[in-house]
Amino acid sequence: MKTEYLNARHPEDLQRAAKILAEGGLVGIPTETVYGLAANALNGEACKRIFAAKGRPADNPLIVHIADLSQWEPLVRKIPEKARRLAEAFWPGPLTIILPKADCIPAEVSAGMDTVGVRFPAHPVARELIRLAGVPLAAPSANLSGRPSPTTAQHVWKDLEGKIEAVLDGGPCNVGVESTVISLAVDPPRLFRPGGVTPAALREILGELEIDPAVVKPLEEGAKVASPGMKYKHYAPKAQVKIVRGSAEAYYRYVNSHANGRTGALCYQEDAEKLQVPLICFGTQADESRQAQELFEALRKLDDLQVDTVYARCPDPEGVGLAVYNRLIRAAGFEVIQVD
Repeated sequence: MKTEYLNARHPEDLQRAAKILAEGGLVGIPTETVYGLAANALNGEACKRIFAAKGRPADNPLIVHIADLSQWEPLVRKIPEKARRLAEAFWPGPLTIILPKADCIPAEVSAGMDTVGVRFPAHPVARELIRLAGVPLAAPSANLSGRPSPTTAQHVWKDLEGKIEAVLDGGPCNVGVESTVISLAVDPPRLFRPGGVTPAALREILGELEIDPAVVKPLEEGAKVASPGMKYKHYAPKAQVKIVRGSAEAYYRYVNSHANGRTGALCYQEDAEKLQVPLICFGTQADESRQAQELFEALRKLDDLQVDTVYARCPDPEGVGLAVYNRLIRAAGFEVIQVD
């Protein structure tokens, strides 16, 4: 298959991408979180192609994207007051709300469950594309399953060129990690995936909020995947990532003591001069939002180091840092080394 490279600044390219989607094709599209691999969310066959292109397990549900609140109601059985309050506070934005699904949602989207996650993205290109296509779009991250999520069109092209109809370049993503996912299909509401909307911000609207144990631990054997990003090893570079938890000084000592020509580091910018191994930085220690914005690019760059093992500085799992920790611990296959 020949993949078209389209530019979101050109109206004719936006129209072309919308036509491909309306006809059942796949397009890599920009959002404020990461690039998504979009298909018509109401077309089960088109959504099935998402799984094939990504190599995505069929039990991993898709998130449906809308461009107007009026598109939400037909996709779910009922919109409770709590959901409306969340939408008023955080939409358009990086929040996905799970509710019992309407009959129009194909089984391929919901992974056979009776719920669906819906998001109203803030990115103007994503919203305009949904409007032009005339349908809501199912769009998981536009990468090969298990690889770091894409935050530029070039990342999508590298992973999926030849597997999808088009990539629409809308510039780099400014959030950098996938949306926060919260379920209101359970009581109390439950956070399944952290993102740019923090637990503290959600609690300001909802009051009570549970954080699913799978946010920081492996999903229990036999448990259903209620949200994308819960079950499988994700975001991984070619090297084995190991998170090192401890003080900065203990981290430096540990990494430097394991320097052997085949080890590297994933660290903060202020760590760089203290380490004696090849390294890639992901932001600064004090700026969690920048860590999130740079994490996936950094994970992809690790492949250029040509090392076997990467020792990653453990982020502080608070605020947006919880989202960074959640992605990094999955890239590491939940391997954490305590050093002090």
